Amino acid sequence: MSLQSTYHEPVMLSECLEGLNIRPDGIYVDVTFGGGGHSRAILEKLTTGRLLVFDQDPDAVANAEVFKNDERFTFIAANFRHLKRYLKLHKAEKVDGILADLGVSSHQINTPLRGFSTRFDADLDMRMNPNSEKTAREVLNVRSATELQRIFGMYGEVHNARTAAEAIFTSRHNTPIETINDLKGILLKYAPKHRENKYFAQVFQALRIEVNDELRVLEEFLTQVPEVLSPGGRLVVMSYHSLEDRLVKNFIQKGKFDGEVEKDFYGNEIKPLKSITRKPVEASAEEVAKNPRARSAKLRVAEK
Repeated sequence: MSLQSTYHEPVMLSECLEGLNIRPDGIYVDVTFGGGGHSRAILEKLTTGRLLVFDQDPDAVANAEVFKNDERFTFIAANFRHLKRYLKLHKAEKVDGILADLGVSSHQINTPLRGFSTRFDADLDMRMNPNSEKTAREVLNVRSATELQRIFGMYGEVHNARTAAEAIFTSRHNTPIETINDLKGILLKYAPKHRENKYFAQVFQALRIEVNDELRVLEEFLTQVPEVLSPGGRLVVMSYHSLEDRLVKNFIQKGKFDGEVEKDFYGNEIKPLKSITRKPVEASAEEVAKNPRARSAKLRVAEK
């Protein structure tokens, strides 16, 4: 099986392409390259245009090999929080469209050693970039009970975040928490009956967001978007949980992440982007049946 085939089917592919409103000679950015499914479809619509892609995961580099002889294609091995800096470096300071698919790839989830999935036992890792320092193991063994409660409550919306945090804090004094099964063993008695998998998924989501600094990365990325989009350029974002979607929605609607939209001296709203999708676009029942990942995806489109 090729590496590429272990990556997910691109979610809402036609909706993404429609949202980007691609011009054959335009410059586009896919900030979450992954298996390259969305990128391949964008390249098919370009003639003299360019596509720049970001991915910090070394496994994604192998998928970029198939495009290496395509002069229109540039692979950037970096986190998309550095959007502006790398676009400038590659002489693409203004672009016509940016796509962000914020989900964890099926490849990452299905590779046991990465520690993203509750289905396998493995070291508690969860790094999107295997070269970064912070791991889930470090978070669980070093952070205070108060800090763990904040992480579980805020990022996983875990209903008994305090109890879970205290159980982990107490347990690690006897033995360090090293593996996924260690963690599940500690938390099993606090998980709601018959809903254990959902509970573990919430805990894992919280740890993954913390380890990869996902919400701050998203905020940093979004604030750079208006600076690099050309007038009429499009932003297309797919998010997979309410925390991400709220940030995207607020930024598109208000130009910031909380509070009221600011107004100028004449009472006109000051916001850098205009929303194209009044409500988030969701995948069709047919797509969800074929690709369960699409079930929770919410797609929003904005224009400069």
